[in-house]
Amino acid sequence: MNSTIVMISLLGAVALLLFGLAQVKDGVSQAFGVKLKTGLATGTRSGLRSFVSGLIATIALQSSTATALMTASFVERELIKPRMAQIVLLGANVGTAITAWIVAAGTEWLSPLAILVGLILFRGTSSARQGGGKALIGIGLMLLSLHLLSGATEPLRSSPALMAFVGLLDNAWPVALIFSALIAFISSSSLAAVVLILSLSSAGVLSTGLIIVLVLGANLGGAVPPVLASLSGPASVRRVTLGNLLVRGAGCAIVLPFAGYCAELLAMLPFAPTKLPVDAHLAFNVLLAALAWPFSRLTSHLMKSLISDDAPAEFGPKYLDAHELSTPVVALASATREVLGIGDLVERMLIRATDSFERYNPSRLEEVSGLERRVDLLQQEVKLYLSKLGRSGLNEEDSRRSVAIINYAINLEHIGDILEKGLVPQIAKKGMQSLQFSVEGHAEVKNFFELTQENLRIAQTIFVTRDFNLARRMMELKVEVRRMEKQSSASHLARLRDGRADSIRTSSLHLDILRDLKRINAHIVSIAHPILDEGGLLIESRLRSAAE
Repeated sequence: MNSTIVMISLLGAVALLLFGLAQVKDGVSQAFGVKLKTGLATGTRSGLRSFVSGLIATIALQSSTATALMTASFVERELIKPRMAQIVLLGANVGTAITAWIVAAGTEWLSPLAILVGLILFRGTSSARQGGGKALIGIGLMLLSLHLLSGATEPLRSSPALMAFVGLLDNAWPVALIFSALIAFISSSSLAAVVLILSLSSAGVLSTGLIIVLVLGANLGGAVPPVLASLSGPASVRRVTLGNLLVRGAGCAIVLPFAGYCAELLAMLPFAPTKLPVDAHLAFNVLLAALAWPFSRLTSHLMKSLISDDAPAEFGPKYLDAHELSTPVVALASATREVLGIGDLVERMLIRATDSFERYNPSRLEEVSGLERRVDLLQQEVKLYLSKLGRSGLNEEDSRRSVAIINYAINLEHIGDILEKGLVPQIAKKGMQSLQFSVEGHAEVKNFFELTQENLRIAQTIFVTRDFNLARRMMELKVEVRRMEKQSSASHLARLRDGRADSIRTSSLHLDILRDLKRINAHIVSIAHPILDEGGLLIESRLRSAAE
């Protein structure tokens, strides 16, 4: 009976830890999801920024799996280069280790304080406060679970069965590594496995060498869930997650034979012996990042040779099913997924234009026309599909949603037209004639391109979530776009008055690009109109924007 109670207490504490992790992830996503995604997508232009982006995202989300899948999806959409994605995941691994170290250092009074403050914030009205409150509650539950784990493992000190099992693992390190990896895989969290190892270590039932081996297994098992989750995805996604698994596997294979020496080395350092699992977890991931970073390009090339490219995708719609027309809710959800895909295509067009503005690449620019043809085809298919849905008669709410989907698809198609017929010829002219913007002018246009990409990602989120606060923020960004366009135009005219030769040569090009980017942003902002209109704030927002 006592052993049953111990197991229930142990499993309950682990369940509380996993629930706390989920609360932190959901809360941070609710409060800062768009900023995190945007920061992760745009913060990968160098190796150091990629590493830091992965580290911060994982500490915030409390999940290296979430960071891995998000990064892989960005690689698929060509927002992150494959090599940088591998570095992002190295940062994510270190972020998980830092989280474990912070949790292990938590004091007893911090848990109830975090839950109390989190509950107060959660009762707030804004989505950001509620998300922040949920995240704090999750942190408090994680710290509480650590104390429960410590209490649950206390009776295990005198358990003959556990001591026999630990002795078996201590004499078969590869088995111990696999056992720990299974725990991390089943819980979908290397953090949960490391915290469990920490509790057993505090009970004094594990040798130092076995602790190192179990920590290695937790790292290996934590890399498996993203691989399984991406098996049905495109090749670019599978390459990222499998590359991370192979890097961790190689690190474990190298360290495993020297686990005993590593334990002795860590024991010599001025750290508390009871914190050996989290110290080893952090040391392993920091050293692995330092060793694997220089080989990130090689890892990316290796994954490309192991996983062949996907067959060319058909240009037709993926989610529009005529059989779903009899169920409006399902049909509207499918149309929404299809239009999100159109938005991804437009984002790829915008990225190619931005890259070619930075460094002229004719082949990249030529791809814009092919993407635009797909955008035209898909938006026509969406309109036709929803027109058929409308014939069966829709209630007022479904009818409004149908109109919103069609309007967003039309706006995306207009953005594609502006890119293909406006920006692409202008960028091609700049490249073919070797025109050089002034340093200030180049920076202004580059920032405008980056703001446009960020606004499109926010619009995609608003389209799915219909978040009222994000819609208000989008209307505020409209003012920022106007301000940026006016300021850049004024600065450019000032340089013309000063007789700057580089500004004179690129004058019409500079102003035309600003004009087209402003037009694109006007179409992007339109996604907020129906949401604010439902809340009766559309006219107010427009008047406020005009006044500002």
